Amino acid sequence: MTKDQNPLLIILAFFSIYVIWGSTYLLNKIAVTELPPFMLAGIRFVIAGVLIFIIAKIMGKNIKISWRQIKNTTIAGFLFLTIGNGVVVWALKFVDSGFAALEISAQPLVVLLLMRIFLGKKIQMMSIVGVIFGLIGIYLLVSQKQVLNQENSVVGMAMIFACMLSWGYGSLFVGKADLPRNYFVNTGYQMVSGGIMLVISSFLFGEEWSSPTTWSSPVQYSVILLIVFGSIVAFTAFNYLLQVVSPEKVATSTYVNPIIALALGWHFLDEDVTSQSIIAAVILLTGVFFINTKRKFTVFPRFFRS
Repeated sequence: MTKDQNPLLIILAFFSIYVIWGSTYLLNKIAVTELPPFMLAGIRFVIAGVLIFIIAKIMGKNIKISWRQIKNTTIAGFLFLTIGNGVVVWALKFVDSGFAALEISAQPLVVLLLMRIFLGKKIQMMSIVGVIFGLIGIYLLVSQKQVLNQENSVVGMAMIFACMLSWGYGSLFVGKADLPRNYFVNTGYQMVSGGIMLVISSFLFGEEWSSPTTWSSPVQYSVILLIVFGSIVAFTAFNYLLQVVSPEKVATSTYVNPIIALALGWHFLDEDVTSQSIIAAVILLTGVFFINTKRKFTVFPRFFRS
């Protein structure tokens, strides 16, 4: 085990991308009811990135990086944040937060297929079983009449799928790119670059900006929580995990996020949780069980072996 592969850090990092990111669907849904999506996401990531740089300087970290690393963090910021997150926030105007999280739970399947296409990685039998379960779960999810009958729901689903492709390719890119070794610095550059591109997109789309003082209290609290926990804590954990575990393992967070998102959306926003959605969630979780339990790629036991 290397120094970076600290078992406690890995557990805390997985908790962050599983639970904290699961709650961001609710927070984004609350905020996007009042705020334009690209403005919301841009403000969130620019502020979070600046705060990360401040924290890094307080910790005595050197935030100077090479031009090659600047280019790579900008590409990662575009794939993860500008497209992979910003467009999801946009899609939340058309679909429920729990539904969005359930659709994104197919992310590990996308990563596996992209690894096959771009890296030539053989898909193991247990992963194939997981893919089959995942496809069944996604079909049950998107085929619901109450979902298809919602206005612009198909547009929302297509937008989310595009985000999944962007996020999946970003995961592969980060795994091999020359990036700042310090996770705070790496995250900070991705946040600032991705956030700036979202701000530019906001102006290009003609979104109307407003002062935070005019926002309602739920929206203000949601944005603060998105910045501190959803961005600084969870995204730093995400970048850490991408460097110490395989990309398809990091992508398994998208199987747990929907359960958190469904429960929070149902409790706080009165979103419908149909029996078919529950069945789809169970099948999707079964898929990640098969992907995550084959001996070659088992996550937690591997890191407890010294």
